[in-house]
Amino acid sequence: MRINADFAAKAVVVPKDSDWVCSPESGVDRLMLDRIGGEVARATSIVRYAPGSSFPRHKHDAGEEFLVLDGVFSDEHADYSVGTYVRNPPGSGHSPHSKSGCRILVKLRQFDPRDLSHVVVDASHSAAWLNASGTAANVLELHEFGSERVVMIRLAKGEPFPIAFDPGGVEILVISGSINDEGTELAAESWLRFPAGQENRLVASSDSVLWVKMGHLPS
Repeated sequence: MRINADFAAKAVVVPKDSDWVCSPESGVDRLMLDRIGGEVARATSIVRYAPGSSFPRHKHDAGEEFLVLDGVFSDEHADYSVGTYVRNPPGSGHSPHSKSGCRILVKLRQFDPRDLSHVVVDASHSAAWLNASGTAANVLELHEFGSERVVMIRLAKGEPFPIAFDPGGVEILVISGSINDEGTELAAESWLRFPAGQENRLVASSDSVLWVKMGHLPS
């Protein structure tokens, strides 16, 4: 399976109800944003857990990162509330489930094999938000390794997105609010990916929070 698999091309996904597909486990559905491979794949997805649903214990040979968008996501290690960002490094494993139901952004098999950090950041309650130099945006650093950097950004209505381009590409998920992409309005849970070096002219259409990853796309 190949979905938005050309990393030299811009990709945009605006979620629709018809885009959700069932996973092998009852009550767990996926909206595929990019994917190379079958059930074991290099993949970026929004995953939806129905109340009481679960996924069998599994190992992440090439790492997993996720961001809780709605509800509470759980495993045997902790309960993760809305706004929690987690990186499970290569070789880790868990048994995910959700008592009340949730939606999460998940990226699989996209770690540098040398990046073995386990990361948990509760963005909703963090005091580490800082003003981005030279802009009105607020930025929360989530993780950095090599050329890869992951942040969350708060933008006020009318503010331009402060990262015009990155030599390793830029990937964005609209967590709340909306942004304008050269005339196209992108609401919450819309996803964009700009290839290496491509400029963007994004502007916040309303007060918005974005999850952003940059410097990570394969050449």
